[in-house]
Amino acid sequence: MTWQLRRATAADLDAIMTIESNVFGSDAWSVELMRGELASPHSYYLVAFSPDVPDRVDGYAGLLAPLGAGEGDIQTVAVAGAARRQGLGRTLILSLVNEARDRGASELFLEVRADNAGAQALYELLGFEQIAVRAGYYQPDNVDAHVMRLRLPAPHTKPAVSG
Repeated sequence: MTWQLRRATAADLDAIMTIESNVFGSDAWSVELMRGELASPHSYYLVAFSPDVPDRVDGYAGLLAPLGAGEGDIQTVAVAGAARRQGLGRTLILSLVNEARDRGASELFLEVRADNAGAQALYELLGFEQIAVRAGYYQPDNVDAHVMRLRLPAPHTKPAVSG
């Protein structure tokens, strides 16, 4: 399947919250928290949709990376059940990595549930490394979080050489 990505807006809040509650259950963010994230000038949220069904959001992801801060944090990544296992999560994460780099970040962090081996494997495949554990981070389930980091090298370009 092919998706298009666009910047999320407040008009996407209901669709995002539907996926949020379906994917994260008891760990789901509140509507108020998500509304604040979408409105923050330091955040960058994307939604993914099929060109064939542009009104249906199939996934979303969010980044907190204030310009000039030197680091960013992937806040959330979620893909609707029907769109899983098709590369959308990877596409969303790579888009956030590129945005973090554009905002001047040299490191990108995230937390992932210790019991989410699939997500951990994807992050490791994309170059993230586990650097710490936050005991009981996910509540009310009391599940640990693995803190992961990706080092973002500075863009390296060479001048064009004429022959």
